[in-house]
Amino acid sequence: MSTYDEIYKIVCQIPQGRVATYGQVADLAHLYGKARLVGYALYRVDTVSSNIPWHRVVNAKGEISHSSLRHGGDYRQRILLEQEGIQFSPEGKINLREYLWRPQAK
Repeated sequence: MSTYDEIYKIVCQIPQGRVATYGQVADLAHLYGKARLVGYALYRVDTVSSNIPWHRVVNAKGEISHSSLRHGGDYRQRILLEQEGIQFSPEGKINLREYLWRPQAK
């Protein structure tokens, strides 16, 4: 399995109404310290036809990581999260204490 496939496998486990951070996904994929690699992998996801819930991954501040390369995907990400019941503060932050995914230890 490729590194990106490992990342996608973790992201697919994030339940609706929860988020994970890039660093959290990296750690769960045994890619410690490689949060940016998670970002690169998610950038490559076809956000229209893929079943990978890419929108459930945010930065460690509880924010959507904005990029002009995403061609409006930042706004789409927020809309998708709000449709799942995730609320944003007026500053655009998600309360990670409330919405952070905490997978069960195996």
